[in-house]
This record gives sequence, C-alpha cells and structure tokens, in this order.
Amino acid sequence: MLLDVNIGGDSMSAQIDDPFHADLDALAGRIEQFASPKGVNVSTLDVRNIIGRMIKGIAGCEHGCPADAKGFVAAGFRGFDLQYIEGGILSATANVSGRVLNLKMFPDF
Repeated sequence: MLLDVNIGGDSMSAQIDDPFHADLDALAGRIEQFASPKGVNVSTLDVRNIIGRMIKGIAGCEHGCPADAKGFVAAGFRGFDLQYIEGGILSATANVSGRVLNLKMFPDF
C-alpha cells in the first residue's frame, strides 16, 4: 500500500509493505515531522488511528472487494472528510490551522 500525504501542494509518500503489521506510530510521526515545518499542527487530529482504519478499509481487496472502505467512509472519522475513490483508494481531508491536509491511501493490487 502507498500513503500519500499532501499539504498545500507539497507531498510525501510512505510505502506500507505489510499492512497487517504497519508501524502506525512511525507513520504518524513521519506525518507530524512533514507537517510541522509547514505550520500545520496535526496533534489535534487522530492521525495514527485514521491511518489504521484506512489500511483496514482497503487491506484484503486483492479480489476486487473494497473490504470495509465504503463502510468506513459512511461511518466517518472525527475531524476528517472521507471519500472512497474507485479502485479501492481512500482519501481523508482535514482543515488544520487554515491549511488542508490530505491523506490518500492506495492499494497495491
């Protein structure tokens, strides 16, 4: 899986080799380090858990099912606007300190 993080046109990517054993703390830390110099304080958001839910939403979709992705979007996640994009892609957008933070998770299949 690939996680793309975008703030104001600047982006960083993180490859998630084993979605069933992802280091969510490390991923959240990388996002915080990426966002901080841009004046975006992500500590008010539950970045660690939304990444985990996004992974769960699309992991196991190798056979074409969107796993739990559509249900996750329908249920929502505090502080984020969620969107399911055709092909099993999940997008989570939040407004933080007047800046837009977008997390986009891409499946590997």
